[in-house]
Amino acid sequence: MKKAVVVLSGGLDSTTCMGIAKEKGYSLYPITFHYGQRHNREVEQAEKVAKYFDAPEHRVVDVSFLQQIGGSALTDESIDVRQGGVDEDIPATYVPARNMIFLSLASAYAEVIGAEAIYIGVSAVDYSGYPDCRPEFIESMNETVNLATKAGATGGKFEIEAPLIQMTKKETIEEGLRLDVPYDLTTSCYLGEQVACGECDSCLLRLKGFEEAGAEDPIPYATRG
Repeated sequence: MKKAVVVLSGGLDSTTCMGIAKEKGYSLYPITFHYGQRHNREVEQAEKVAKYFDAPEHRVVDVSFLQQIGGSALTDESIDVRQGGVDEDIPATYVPARNMIFLSLASAYAEVIGAEAIYIGVSAVDYSGYPDCRPEFIESMNETVNLATKAGATGGKFEIEAPLIQMTKKETIEEGLRLDVPYDLTTSCYLGEQVACGECDSCLLRLKGFEEAGAEDPIPYATRG
């Protein structure tokens, strides 16, 4: 069976990518990154999602040096995670070069296992203004990883797939519901509590998406916006 590496954060978007890649007939090889984020809940939920999809292998990779670099509310507790908001161009929750690092490591993993595709759940529509979620970044990385790997240099090209890149959060959720994606296993809150805060950028975008999709978000919230 053909293989796909999926950058899996345990969140709504990456879990939707798992469902999309599965429907395409791929055997799923999720890779999750512990990058020094404030909490371990993302990793815990990613492990549950990987089991749900019967992934033959799930890699959890430590890149916690991103915490040492700092510069983000997600890796530095001295920065307020609620700074900015959905209308700010680049909010405090941006992690410097995160997706570039993730895709570089995912491409190394893909090359080793002979995967044909790398899936990542970035969106340039309903998103927090992160520069590494733009289509031009994905196009550039797609070219770069094929230039930089043995697989790309010897005709074994693989593709970085970003199927949500032009979808609103509403459309992403509708696609996930069609695919019976386990949204009850996902987490989106930046604070990482068992009960989502309902007030951070990520919670607000998620709640807005479910409301517009006419569906009930299955995870608990302290407040719903």
